[in-house]
Amino acid sequence: MRILFFILIIIHGAIHLMGFFKAFQLAEIKQLSLSISRFMGAIRLVVALLFILAGFIYFFKINWWHWLALVAVAISTVLIVYYWRDAKFGTVLNVLVFLVALISLSSSIFNNKVAHEIDDLKQKAAAANLAVIDEQTIENLPYPVQNWLRNSELIGTEKVNLVWLKQVAKMKMKPEQEDWSHATAEQHFTVPEPAFVWKVNMQMAPFIEITGRDKFVDGKGQMLIKLFSLINIVNEKGKKMDEGTLQRFLGEIVWFPSAVTSPYIKWETIDSLSAKATLTYKGINGSGTFYFNENGDFIKFSCLRYKGNEADSKRYQWIIEVEEHAIKNGIKIPVKMKASWQLENKLWTWLELEVVDIRYNNHQ
Repeated sequence: MRILFFILIIIHGAIHLMGFFKAFQLAEIKQLSLSISRFMGAIRLVVALLFILAGFIYFFKINWWHWLALVAVAISTVLIVYYWRDAKFGTVLNVLVFLVALISLSSSIFNNKVAHEIDDLKQKAAAANLAVIDEQTIENLPYPVQNWLRNSELIGTEKVNLVWLKQVAKMKMKPEQEDWSHATAEQHFTVPEPAFVWKVNMQMAPFIEITGRDKFVDGKGQMLIKLFSLINIVNEKGKKMDEGTLQRFLGEIVWFPSAVTSPYIKWETIDSLSAKATLTYKGINGSGTFYFNENGDFIKFSCLRYKGNEADSKRYQWIIEVEEHAIKNGIKIPVKMKASWQLENKLWTWLELEVVDIRYNNHQ
């Protein structure tokens, strides 16, 4: 697809050279019946060079190519109107270049917005104290939680304040969806103040791309999903979203288990293999149950979570189940998981993911 568009934009630029050649009598161009002054021929040369340069910058994935392309399209459109009889078919190519450049520009704006959110997030946690987790740190936690932390080889490690991870995933946006959509995602967490920013790119169909950002910052949640980074499909925030994203943070601390010692989380023992956690932060609270096997591995998280942000949205059982563990940066964590909603009439598994990379406290 990239090569095809590169060829298209180069050809479009080359077509503009025809007017330059005719204006300066460098070649006989029978396809152009209207006379072209040298001034207009020079403008055509500029437009041709803009298209060709934009094409090569696009090919080498330099993200400001769209500015050159948009300027070229604007000038080319004026030329097409002026020489409509000869140039009207160039409108099709201009529209194609304009759409691709507009999507690229929107993607750049979206990525910059998320990057600023991530930078703000990291700055708030960068100066926090990096204590070492020891037996005294965990002695007041429920027995199954202590057993989990020991089994995770957490004792003697540095407490985690910053987390970055990369995921590959399969997703279903609706319960009736049959085929999986493939996605890649990156997520940043801070622990001293519970927060995350999650960014995802999902291929819905061969030519349809969805970009999303889910976040929980300063006790507020927001979900933003865009088509081609341009058109809002979902832009939700509010109290239900605040609670739901808080519970998401709670369920995902299994990737950085030292967070269980954070003062905003309170623990209750259920039995020898499960414990209930309640996270309270800035007036929002949410609870969930952590389940473990006899070896001390975390195997499941379950909570009652709002499905949706509408006025009539209800809480349903939201379930995370572990399929595989691995040692990452010296800590045993779940790396393959699936997430499901227990609806009235079915269990809907909407997400299967794998953590392919994770880093703590900005360590490389």
